[in-house]
Parts: sequence; structure tokens; C-alpha cells
Amino acid sequence: MSNDSLDLFDAATPPAPPPPETPVSGELDDGALPLDRYAERAYLAYAMSVVRSRALPQVEDGLKPVQRRILHAMNEMRLSAQSKHVKSARVVGDVIGKYHPHGDSSVYDAMVRVAQDFSLRYPLVDGQGNFGSRDGDSAAAMRYTECRLTPIAELLLSEIDRGTVDFIPNYDGAFEEPQLLPARLPIVLMNGASGIAVGMATEIPPHNLREVAEAACHLIRHPEAGLDEVLPLLPGPDFPGGGQLISTPEAIRDAYASGRGSLRMRARWRIEELARGQWRVIVEQLPHGVSTAQVLSEIEGITNPQPRAGKKDVSQEQKNLKQLVLGVLDTVRDESSDKSPVRIVLEPKSSRQSRDEFMAVLLAHTSLESSVSLNLTMIGRDGRPQQKNLVQILKEWIDFRYHAVERRTRHRLGEVDRRLHILEGRMIAFLHIEEVIRVIRESDEPKPALISAFGLSEIQAEDILEIRLRQLARLEGFKIEKELAELKQEREGLQHLLDNRNAMTKLILKEIQEDAKKYGDDRRTLLETVAPAASAELSVADEPMTVILSRNGWVRARQGHGIDPAAVSYKAGDFGFALLETRSTWPLIVIDTNGRAYTIKVSELPGGRGDGVPITTLVDFQDGGKLAQVVSDAPDTVWFFANSGGYGFLCSVTDASSRQRAGKAFMSLEKGERLLAPAKAVGNWIAAASEGGRLLVFPRTEMKVQSGGRGVIVMALDEGEALAAVAIPADEAVLVVEGTGRGGKATSQELKPAQRETLRHRRARKGVPLAPRIKPERMR
Repeated sequence: MSNDSLDLFDAATPPAPPPPETPVSGELDDGALPLDRYAERAYLAYAMSVVRSRALPQVEDGLKPVQRRILHAMNEMRLSAQSKHVKSARVVGDVIGKYHPHGDSSVYDAMVRVAQDFSLRYPLVDGQGNFGSRDGDSAAAMRYTECRLTPIAELLLSEIDRGTVDFIPNYDGAFEEPQLLPARLPIVLMNGASGIAVGMATEIPPHNLREVAEAACHLIRHPEAGLDEVLPLLPGPDFPGGGQLISTPEAIRDAYASGRGSLRMRARWRIEELARGQWRVIVEQLPHGVSTAQVLSEIEGITNPQPRAGKKDVSQEQKNLKQLVLGVLDTVRDESSDKSPVRIVLEPKSSRQSRDEFMAVLLAHTSLESSVSLNLTMIGRDGRPQQKNLVQILKEWIDFRYHAVERRTRHRLGEVDRRLHILEGRMIAFLHIEEVIRVIRESDEPKPALISAFGLSEIQAEDILEIRLRQLARLEGFKIEKELAELKQEREGLQHLLDNRNAMTKLILKEIQEDAKKYGDDRRTLLETVAPAASAELSVADEPMTVILSRNGWVRARQGHGIDPAAVSYKAGDFGFALLETRSTWPLIVIDTNGRAYTIKVSELPGGRGDGVPITTLVDFQDGGKLAQVVSDAPDTVWFFANSGGYGFLCSVTDASSRQRAGKAFMSLEKGERLLAPAKAVGNWIAAASEGGRLLVFPRTEMKVQSGGRGVIVMALDEGEALAAVAIPADEAVLVVEGTGRGGKATSQELKPAQRETLRHRRARKGVPLAPRIKPERMR
């Protein structure tokens, strides 16, 4: 983008075009704009419109323009919390005609959202009729529903006519609308917001009113306070549907410090004891954004799986998950009603099973436990969108509140001064009533005569001429004196507020505390940060297992060790690839020809004496990858991985694991390279053999430990030569090199620890030729 590009947020409107005689940078000689400059300006204008006028809330009142216009229109229609409900269509029509010239659906949808008690923590519109449900049901048409403002909307609207905010012309100049609403509390945190703009998005969670008010008061009293002082007062979001927040305090703090993060939520349930030792689980609160219908649909999808797109049958993973869930769950019912918005009944397969494991399975595989995004992006006091941290948001609102109270005070001071001026004129008339009447009776133009005779202003003279004679009675004189005294006292108080920052601070604190007491309620979302994330599986008995893998990729598992390879049968035309003695709690790491690693749980492998299942039903090989190598061992065990290009690294089984079915990039391979058989790190020396018959032994400490990548040079190779095999034998064990000798005859060579002394060098050396000469293929 050129240096003279428009700044998206320098002004609310695009800059005025230059005079015709002044050429604009980037214009052609005839004044036309090149296509790229035209597209740039058009896109920036569009982006600015979306950001400012549609998607992001303001930090001051927490509203988007359409929401602000709806509330202002309802306030102008006198639809307070004490008035009768009116048809929603009437409100929508008023908003469209006066302030928001867009489709009626956009206005009605925005109004429905601010009326839903399951979407907003503190709804601003009181809806009557069908305004949708948490299960995703849409609201009834606007001709059927009715609405009015809620009491809490006063926090936004009660001071709008007291000079607190600026008004601007509407789209056609016929009416005026407020630029902001004078929010008496930080609504942007209380109700949150969500939206997608151009190149940015926002996801602000709701918070408890009392906690927000307390945090704001603390920052007003202690402007230098940081996040660590605010968090004990405002410890986390408070969602309208309740639920349980299980993220750690550190995770919550990091999210609030940066303005972006992800918080973990969990449903809330209780155990209902039944007769004869039976029990069931009643889910009463769900994570934010999760509906009862969604949870039931997910359970149905697990227990009655359907083939994925492009597949003829369900995968082995789906079968295993179905078996897992049906092994613990007998029945699920939705008993939600008007009295209980959320009531999901979960009945276990057996009353003797662990209640914790029962819920762990359902939490891990459904939205009963899910994540909630946090992205505190909004338009700040400077008019620019920015991702803000929690303290920034509160401080900017506090600055706005000081500004609004100062404007309110000045506005009231102006009203008091005007009234005092009028009353002072009336008092002059009251004290000189006979002379006033004579001047008015004898003068052709009484107004100038009154001004000249009594030193009045035009406003005072006009008021005297407009008042009725009974307002100059003796009793009225006493009222004038009393009102004058009261207004003078009020004026002193208002001027004191403007002159004394501490006095204004005390007033703001008092108003915040009064509003918190009037509108505040208890927290709904439980903060239980000690709860761990649900495990995705039931506890598995730790048993010896043997994994059987064929060359064509069929995999199965048998209990026990010591299985005779000759006794293992395979499909016709297939043969054995690996026979791994492992345990049921250990992972099986599969690496393909592209160097990508996949993880399979040994406990989920099919058993029995059949042929097993294709490994492609358990993992999704990427980019045409095929089975290359497998490893199964304890998670903390270290293995040595190398490729034929002469590079390698040490890596633990845990670091090689992946939770994704599509695996993860593990070993970087150049074209034509292949992954060698991994070697378990049981000794202190690494042995590497080249295809040219050379052997190198070097200290294990010289090899780099990493979780993936290319690694470092293992052995120096001649041009066109490849690394053939690697091993890390026990220090006192015999190293066996297997390969082919003269005439292509299979042969092997044993190297005892003493014989390996002459082969020891530093890493990345060429090594020593083996004698007798052998072409290595593997080592053990």
C-alpha cells in the first residue's frame, strides 16, 4: 500500500476531495483514479463503515449503533419499564424511518438479541411473546411480539437529556440521534458483545454487575492499581446461563492481561439418588452458547454413528467411541420446561460404576465441557478499534464517566443560572409591583420601558410580561424567595463539583454504589478453577499387550507377551511388519513415508484372533503417506529417529505423540529420503552404519533432543551414499550388524563393547569400514 493511503480510523468520514486544480497523488493527468487506488479507497470506506457502524461496540456504552438507535427510539416513544408493551413492529418501523435505514430483519434481530435473557446477562428490552429459545428456535414475527424497556435500561438512558452526550443529525438530517448513551456503569463488560468486522472480530464475555462496579470503584480510588489488584474483585466472566468456569487463575489472568484467550467451561449437574441404590445425573446448567438440543444431538451422533463423507462404513474410531459411551450410558432424556429451562437426565448403565468416570466420558465427548473465546476488541475513546486489556477498558469508561458527569453538572448549572436570572427579575417586579404596573400601562412598548426602568434583561422583561398577575401575590413572593435560596445553594454545590475533583469523585463513587445496590444480583457462573479438564477415556487396566501390524497396514492387539511370530496368521498375500510387545496404557506411534507422526491408543485396538482393521480407519494419512515405522513404549521413554539422508534427533514418546487424527509433522524428509527404524535409547553410545559399509560410534550426549524437525547430522556420507541403520545398544551389550556380504549372501557381524572402542569418534564423522566387508541393512 502506498504512503498516501487513507488511514482507516483517522476520522469518522472520508476526507473531503481536493480542489479540481490540485492534483491528488496517484491520479492520472485527466483526473481519473487508477483502478488500484479506486479499489483501495472503496474498500477502506467499506471497512470503516463495518467497523464503526455495525460490528464493534463502543467502550463507553458497550453498544453497537443499531442497538443504540433501538434504545433511543424506544425512549423517545416513552416505552419505559412502567409503560405498556407495544408491538415490536411499531418500534422497528420507528427505528428504520428515523435512524437506521436498513432492512427490518436487521433491526428486529438486534432487538430480539437484547431482549433474550439467555444471550445477555442484563437484557435491555422486556419482550412479551416468543423471543426465541436457547435451543436455537427463532423469535416470532415482529407483528406478534411486544416490547418495552427493562428497568436496567435506565443505566443507559436516564441522563440522555441532561447534556451528557452529543447528538448528531440522522441519515437525512430530519432528526437527531445520540453519538453515545450516557452509561452509568460499564455495560460493555456487563453484557459483553460479539461481532465480526473487516479484519477483526470481538468476543467480550458478560460479567457480574456488582463485581464490575466494585472493580470500577477500586480503580477510581486507586488509579495506579494494576490487573492483579482488580482480578480479586472481578475474577472472571458471569454468563447468563450459569455453568462452571474451570480455567486456572493463571489462564484467566493471561486472557485479561492480553485481551485475548480461551476459557474452559463445564456444565453443572447434581446426582439424584433413587431407590435400591440407583442414581442418575441431572444437568441443570450448560456452558455459554451450548443448548440442550446440541448436547442431545451429539450423544445421538456418538451412539448412532453415520459414515463420514466419502466413506461406506463408520470408522473404527467411531465404533470404539460408540462402545465407550454405550458402556456407561443407558438413557438420556430432555425434561426441560418453563420452570426448568435446562434439565437433561442421564441414566448410567449400572449403578455400580464410578460416577466420576461416567461424567468424565460425557464431558470429554460432548459440549457439556467446551471452550469460550475471549477477545476484548472494541472502539476506544479515541475512536479507534483496539484489543484492550481489562484495566484499559475500566479506565477508559471511568474517563468517560468523569466527562459525562462534568457535562451533566455544567448543563444543570446552566439551567440553575437561567432560573435564577428569571426569579431575580420576578423578585424585582414583586418588590415594585405598583411601579411595574404603571410602566406597563403607560408605555406603548412596555418591554424596553421595563428594561430601562428597572435594569432588567430582555429575558427577565419578557418573563414579567408573560406571567399572570396572581403570580405576583404575597404568597408567591415567599415561594420566589424560597426557590431563590434553594437554587443558590444548589448552584454553590454544582460549582463546588466543577472546581473540586475530589468532590466529583465522591459523587461518582456514590452513584456507582447506588446503582450496584439497585440493579445488582448474585453471580451465576461458578468459579471452580481447581477442576481438571475431563479425561477423554475411562481408566484402562495396565496389562501387557502385543500389537500385530502387517505390511499392508492391518493392525490388531492381543493380550500378553511372548507370542510366537510363526503362530500369527495374516490375510492372503500379506505378511508381518511389526510385532510390538507393549502395554495397554502406552501409545502406538505410527510414522508415514512423509515423516508425519500419528498416535493410536493401544487400548482401542481391536482384539481377538481375526485380521484386525486397516490402520487407515484409525488415522488419516496425509498427502499420500504410507506406513513407514511404528513405535510403542512408555510415554517418557526416549527414542532415536534418523533418516537415510544422515540426519536425526532424540525424542520422547510423549513429544512424538499427537492428539489429531491427521497427525503432526514430525521428521523433515528431503525428496528420496526414507525414515530408518527407530532405536530405543538404552545406552550412552549411538551406532550409525552407512550403505557403504562404514560404522560410526559416538556419544549420545552429542545428539540433539527435540520434538520434531530435521535434526542434526548423524554421520558424514559420501555423495550418493545413504545412512542404512542406527542403534543405541546397552553399554555392555553386543551390537549385531546385519546385511549382505560378497555375492549378496545374508550375513551378520557381532561387535562386543571392547571391539567398538576403535570405532568411536565424534558425531558427523565418516566412521570406520567394517571388516569383513558388509553392506548394513539393520542393527540390533
